[in-house]
Amino acid sequence: QVQLAESGGGLVQPGGSLRLSCAVSGTFSRNNVMGWYRQAPGKEREVVAVILSGGSTNYGDSVKGRFTISRDNTKNTVYLQMNSLKPEDTAVYYCHINFFGSGFWGQGTQVTVSS
Repeated sequence: QVQLAESGGGLVQPGGSLRLSCAVSGTFSRNNVMGWYRQAPGKEREVVAVILSGGSTNYGDSVKGRFTISRDNTKNTVYLQMNSLKPEDTAVYYCHINFFGSGFWGQGTQVTVSS
């Protein structure tokens, strides 16, 4: 079984920054893809950023240049540094890990960008 625990969400003003963390525990392959997704009210879940175990990254168009995904394989943790936040970034952010075709989700953490 694989468990993912997100932390770091909250309320921030436009232009501010937040850092999300996701610790993964349980049994999983070191050859995996970890990522962050988000879902705003009334919208479908969308990819924010993904990172392969070797460090390659890919970002959603709406966050390129503002968000940075990273991972610490020694701690089984993935991070999302979010800068220059906008009201449209408001959503529940979910951590995800995929390996051998199996995917697991965290419970999500709320990020609200508002003045």
